[in-house]
Amino acid sequence: MSETRQDGRQYPERPIVGVGAVIVQDGKVLVVKRKYEPLAGRWSLPGGTLELGETLEEGVAREMREETGLEVEVGPVIEVFDRIMTDDARRVRYHFVLVDYLCWPVSGELQAGSDVDEAVFVDPDALEPFDLTPKALSVIDRALALGQQATPSPRQLA
Repeated sequence: MSETRQDGRQYPERPIVGVGAVIVQDGKVLVVKRKYEPLAGRWSLPGGTLELGETLEEGVAREMREETGLEVEVGPVIEVFDRIMTDDARRVRYHFVLVDYLCWPVSGELQAGSDVDEAVFVDPDALEPFDLTPKALSVIDRALALGQQATPSPRQLA
């Protein structure tokens, strides 16, 4: 059974800005099992909505802390895209504009936080059993390619 929050995400008046991350550590990527709709009960990338007055980078760092227990270094943008989900009557049930970032953990301990049931690091070659959406898999592929080009910061090397 999926859980739904009552916070205005369903049937919004306008698109909602969301932030997410591909967190990479030792060649593995972090995936989370979502607790709430949309995608309740499904594995996905960690993320959530931007709060008023918060920059995108602040929002992704906060969401990663809340959902995974990890403090992250926020790297480059991987991709910006829409997630629009309609109901049976073709009304827009959810409309998010999502900005996903490449991130690296710098401290903290991995744990399932407020909006997720589980959080695990997985080898990218072993993602099939997690049944991620094609978009999530595409974002992970782009993140890993981008990570090959990124120069680690002193915090990541510590």
